[in-house]
Amino acid sequence: MDSPLLALQHIACEPPAAFEDELHERGLELVRVELDEGEPLPDWREFGAIVVMGGPMGAYEDAVHPWLEPEKRLLREAVSADVPVWGVCLGAQLLAAALGARVYKGDAPEVGMLPVELEPAASADPVFAAAPRRFPTLQWHGDTFELPDGATLLASSPAYANQAFRVGRSYGIQFHVEVTLDLATQWGEVPAYAESLEQTLGPGALERLLAGLAASEATTVPLARALFGRWLERVVGAEAGAGTVSQTG
Repeated sequence: MDSPLLALQHIACEPPAAFEDELHERGLELVRVELDEGEPLPDWREFGAIVVMGGPMGAYEDAVHPWLEPEKRLLREAVSADVPVWGVCLGAQLLAAALGARVYKGDAPEVGMLPVELEPAASADPVFAAAPRRFPTLQWHGDTFELPDGATLLASSPAYANQAFRVGRSYGIQFHVEVTLDLATQWGEVPAYAESLEQTLGPGALERLLAGLAASEATTVPLARALFGRWLERVVGAEAGAGTVSQTG
């Protein structure tokens, strides 16, 4: 794989995390752009794949965050050109919106360490086929989305049916498995995140969430790397290797 990967971030505290660790091991180059800081979108044609991470904004808040519309246009053009996209949480919602699906506020936030379960189609999927049928995830979202036309549903949860989907070589994943305990602790230090968490789950919510993640991290983080690694190898076409990740932007 000669071209670097593009990582689109929407807040500094939501990086690719364990996905980036997998990139490190494979010696793949990563170009990071933080859109909420005003960094410009590059030409997607310069990249072999695109990783789109989470953030506190809604995928439909174009009036508040004017960079959302060009980001969705970039994703739509990239998918149309068969450039693989890996979208996580907000990134999954942006991918769905870019492909014409509705993104909207759900009935209630889905927050905490909660299970998701694979759908039957996952057994034939190049990324999810080797995943456990049921596994813990960190959920932290109030929005959800309809599936884009032609999408294959890969995972669901009791609260929100659309937890993971594939369109061509692109994947949208509503849940987090890439987040380490250290990173989740940093999230809790963001006042808006901590306030939102306590409003949803009540007093002591952060401590309970961190305890749940501490108990599940040995499952979730290796799973994140395994899923992302399979996407890199079987979908993007990257080879295993050793090296470092470079950053620009």
